[in-house]
Amino acid sequence: MQGSDLKNKSGNQSVVFRVTDLTKVYQMGEVIVHALRGINLSFYAGEFTVLLGPSGSGKSTLLNIIGGLDRPTGGKVLYGEEELSMVSDSQLTQFRRRHVGFVFQFYNLIPSLTARENVALVTDIASNPMPAEEALALVQLQHRMDHFPSQLSGGEQQRVAIARAIAKRPSILLCDEPTGALDIKTGVVVLEVLEKINRELGTSTVVITHNKVIAQMADRVLNLADGLIHSESQNSSKKAPRELEW
Repeated sequence: MQGSDLKNKSGNQSVVFRVTDLTKVYQMGEVIVHALRGINLSFYAGEFTVLLGPSGSGKSTLLNIIGGLDRPTGGKVLYGEEELSMVSDSQLTQFRRRHVGFVFQFYNLIPSLTARENVALVTDIASNPMPAEEALALVQLQHRMDHFPSQLSGGEQQRVAIARAIAKRPSILLCDEPTGALDIKTGVVVLEVLEKINRELGTSTVVITHNKVIAQMADRVLNLADGLIHSESQNSSKKAPRELEW
């Protein structure tokens, strides 16, 4: 099944992103890799979406194109009415800075800066940022904001990375295996933070994971394989992160 415009959780939310006939082809020596094979999909305001699929299914490629880190080979990417596949590199950079928050498996914090200073790096380039202190309070790290990454646990570092991503007040938060480097207990804490951001700020949130259990906390679940969306479903009742077991 290709990604459709299934009725979203409230039935009336606006579309933040829409991709149509999206393809991505890589040339690796003499080998041609079709990472995406014609994706049609919308992401809605305030929705929590989980993308499931094995390694090589196209999840990260899709996320990178939506977030403006990569360009498609074919098809369209629309943010509102703006076609991102047609803008210049400098315009794409501005789009990323203003509208997209990224959270990766590895935290990418600057070791010589405190948690507060790592978050402030983003607020310096955002047009309407929240204070670094406020962002860190949202992820429950107000008591650790003057600590360096080496003084923080892995889960705390990931929460700093989330605070950094949300401090610019992004339209969409894109998370690529955000619990992949964490144990179960710590991973649940990070998922609680992501759920809180989605619920309290209304930030559209997309989480890539290979862990099917995490899909139980999503509004909508997309299963990718071989560059295609093979199934799409919605959860009539979502589980809280604390209820997840894996």
